[in-house]
Amino acid sequence: QVQLVESGGGLVQPGGSLRLSCAASGSIVSINAMGWYRQAPGKERELVASITSGGSTNYADSVKGRFTISRDNAKNTVYLQMNSLKPEDTAVYYCNADIFTKWGRFQSSWGQGTQVTVSS
Repeated sequence: QVQLVESGGGLVQPGGSLRLSCAASGSIVSINAMGWYRQAPGKERELVASITSGGSTNYADSVKGRFTISRDNAKNTVYLQMNSLKPEDTAVYYCNADIFTKWGRFQSSWGQGTQVTVSS
């Protein structure tokens, strides 16, 4: 069993900041890429940012310069620092991780999602 547990969502005013966290636990040998996705009402889920085990990052154009993804490999945790938030950032944010399990196979695991609402 592998679990991803997210935290840090909430309601924030435009221009504000939030920090999301996602901790992986369970039968984990190693974790390759980790990432954050989001899904707004009526829209498809989209990649926000990703980070490899070596620390290489990738961002959606819409969040470049505002969001920063990071990870703590010792804690199997990925973070998303979100600054200068806009109403269009409102969505459910999901954590994803490519995990090599103790059963000798890779699996792509998802968190349960955390709501981020940007509104005055």
